Amino acid sequence: MIKSMTGFGKAEVTLSNKKITVEIRSLNSKQLDLNLRLPAVYRQSEYEIRSIITRALERGKVDAFVTVESQSVETSARINRDAFREYLRQMGDALEYAGLEPNYNTLVPCILRLPDVVATENETISDEEHAALLAATEKAAAELNEFRTQEGATLIADLLRRIDLIERYKNEVVPYEKVRTENIKARILDNLSKLNVEVDRNRLEQEMIFYLEKLDITEEKVRLTNHCNYFREVAASEEGVGRKLGFIAQELGREINTMGSKANETNIQILVVKMKDELEKIKEQVLNIL
Repeated sequence: MIKSMTGFGKAEVTLSNKKITVEIRSLNSKQLDLNLRLPAVYRQSEYEIRSIITRALERGKVDAFVTVESQSVETSARINRDAFREYLRQMGDALEYAGLEPNYNTLVPCILRLPDVVATENETISDEEHAALLAATEKAAAELNEFRTQEGATLIADLLRRIDLIERYKNEVVPYEKVRTENIKARILDNLSKLNVEVDRNRLEQEMIFYLEKLDITEEKVRLTNHCNYFREVAASEEGVGRKLGFIAQELGREINTMGSKANETNIQILVVKMKDELEKIKEQVLNIL
């Protein structure tokens, strides 16, 4: 099944006190380039999250975002009441000794910034939350893969349509080949007649045959047909074919270019230009195939 490298997947899972959301986006890339952003509390699960995404997506520039929303009012920060009370007593005594009235609007914020008054507990996640996080990651990756598959079907349909066009233009070359041969012969004979010299007719025929053989594009047309058929075969029977289709497109380009260099006829050159136009669009699209 052909897949695009462009896609988006999102999954949410709700626990008793929080909601975890995983979003994954992917674009074109020759290799897997994974950028993962997640809350610090989930760092312990980073390796497993990366493994899930790597197995599922294989290739592409991937951005993954993990966010968590608390459904209840809670914090990992804790106030040390004993320390707060002792700081407040000492500062009150100091102000009284100095003959000043304590202003609690300014005093309390100052105390909260003092050492050991506010401490942050090291957060850990439960096994249930860990399992939910990994399940959300797998679901988001699966949704992205489904998106890639749908996009891939559209891409390959367009590519095969362009391959058909290339073959159609190649077949349209045939009627012009005989005309081209006759025109070349006539042009050579006309130029010789203007020279007003004796010509060995047998030798002339041999040289013209040799010259016309060098302009013959039969082999190029046969190879072009074979490459088109191989393109269709690979697209229909294999997975992860982006690179291989790119190589086949290069071979198509070689045959089309050779036909153009041998054309020596206006109508054939026009058809070659049309084939090149379709081939360039194929090369652009192939870059987006996994």
